[in-house]
Amino acid sequence: MSEIKFYSGEQVPLEMHKVRMVQRVYLLPVEERAQRIQIAGYNTFLLQNKDIFLDMLTDSGVNAMSENQYASMLQADDSYAGSETYYRLEAVLKDMFGMEYFLPAHQGRACEHILARLLVKPDSVAVMNYHFTTSKAHIYAMGGTVEEIIIDEGLHINSDLPFKGNMDISKLEEAIARLGKEKISFIRIEAGTNLIGGQPVSMENMRQASKICRRAGIPLVFDASLLSDNLYFIKVREAEYKDTDVIEITREIGSLMDVIYFSARKLGAARGGGILTSDRGMFLQMREMIPLYEGFLTYGGMSVREMEAMSIGLRESLDMDIINQTPIFVEVLCNELIKKGIPVVTPPGGLGCHVDARQFCSHLSQDEYPAGALAAALYLAAGVRGMERGTLSEQRNPDGTEAVSKMELVRLAFPKRVFTLSQVKYVADRLTWLYENRSLIGGLEFEDEPKVLRFFFGRLKPKGNWPNALIRKFREDFGESL
Repeated sequence: MSEIKFYSGEQVPLEMHKVRMVQRVYLLPVEERAQRIQIAGYNTFLLQNKDIFLDMLTDSGVNAMSENQYASMLQADDSYAGSETYYRLEAVLKDMFGMEYFLPAHQGRACEHILARLLVKPDSVAVMNYHFTTSKAHIYAMGGTVEEIIIDEGLHINSDLPFKGNMDISKLEEAIARLGKEKISFIRIEAGTNLIGGQPVSMENMRQASKICRRAGIPLVFDASLLSDNLYFIKVREAEYKDTDVIEITREIGSLMDVIYFSARKLGAARGGGILTSDRGMFLQMREMIPLYEGFLTYGGMSVREMEAMSIGLRESLDMDIINQTPIFVEVLCNELIKKGIPVVTPPGGLGCHVDARQFCSHLSQDEYPAGALAAALYLAAGVRGMERGTLSEQRNPDGTEAVSKMELVRLAFPKRVFTLSQVKYVADRLTWLYENRSLIGGLEFEDEPKVLRFFFGRLKPKGNWPNALIRKFREDFGESL
C-alpha cells in the first residue's frame, strides 16, 4: 500500500493491487447470529464460516494469494521423494535467510513440536520475549517451563515505544546467570509478539540477544511467522534500516539466529512451514524426526502445490507494497477507535487491531473472561469474528486455579489483501456502538473445558441473560433493518 494525499488534503491508504476474484459474504440478522454463537458455545473458534460476515479471527492460512502464487501451483512436481518443488522452495529460503539447511513441516506448530523434542528436557526452562499458546504447550508437554523476559513497557496497553516486543537484555543476562546454561533449553524471540498486540522486535535487540546467547553457548531460536509485519516496522521505525533492502534485513536476521522456524500460513500466504539452521548437528537430529512425524524430507506433510505457492509468497513478503497493507490497515482501525475513546493497544502493531477488553469491560473480573465475552458480543453486534487473547487463552495452573493473563485482548486480525476500507469503517462503527452499551456485556463460564488449548474447542455459557439484553438494545437502535 501507499499513503496518497488526495486533492481534499486527506491522507488515504491506497491498495497497490486490484481484486480479480471475490467471495460472497453474508450478514445474518442479529437473532440468527445469537443462535449461531449459542450453538458455538460462545467460542468464536467454533462458529461456522458461513455464519460470519467479516472473519478477523486470524491471518493464519486465510491471506489472499496472488495470481503468481496460483499460477505457480500448476508447475508442482508431485514426487514423493526428490521433488523439484522442494528444491525451488529450499533455494528461496536459503537466499532469503542465508542459512544452510532447511526442513519442511506442515505448519508452524509442527516446527515447535520438532524443536521441543530436540531441545526441551524435563525441568528445563525456555526463555523468551513472550510466549505463544502452541509454543508454550509443546514445551510443557516435554516437561519444560517458560520464562518471559519482555521489556516492562511491552505489557503496557498504551505507549509510544516503537518496539514493545523487545526482550529485556538485562533480564536475559540475569536469567542465564541464575539458571545456568544447562538449565536453559533455548532462548526464543518471537517477532512480532502475537499475544501482546503484534508488537515488533528491533534489529538492535536481536543483535544484543544473539551476542549474549553465543557467548553463553545457548541456542537462539527465532519464530518468523509474523516476520513480514516486523520487517515493515524495522524499515519505518528503525532509522538505520530506512534505506536497506528488505532482503538484506532478512539475511541479517538469519546471521544472528541458530534456528529459524515459521508458519507459512502467515509468512508466505500459503499453507505449510519449515525450520532453518546452519548448525549441521542440530539439522541431522531434526532430520530424523521429519519422516517420523511429518512426512518425507522433501515435502514434510505439505502439498507440493502449496510449496510452490509458498516459494512465490516468500518472495512477495520482501515487497514493501505487499507487506505494508496489514500494518497500515491496523493503524487505520486503531486510530478510528481511539477517536471514539475505545481502548486499544498502542502503538498499533502488526497482525491486527487489539482491543483492551479489561478496560472495555472494566465491570467484569478476569475470571469471567472479559475478552471472550467481548468477542462474543462483537459477533452479536456486527457478525464480525475476532479472537480472544487473554485469560481464556491460558491454561490452568497444575493446582486447578486460573492462570490470569497479563493482558486481556480481543484481536481483530487483518489477513493480507482481504478487506476493504469500508469494511474497516464498519467494524469501527459497530465497536463504537458496543462500547457505548458495554455495561450490557456480561461474563462467561465454562460448560466444557479441555485441559490443553481450551480456547480452541472449549464451550462456554453466559453468566446471566446478557446476550438477550444486548440484542434488544441493538434492535432499539438499528430497527428491523441492518
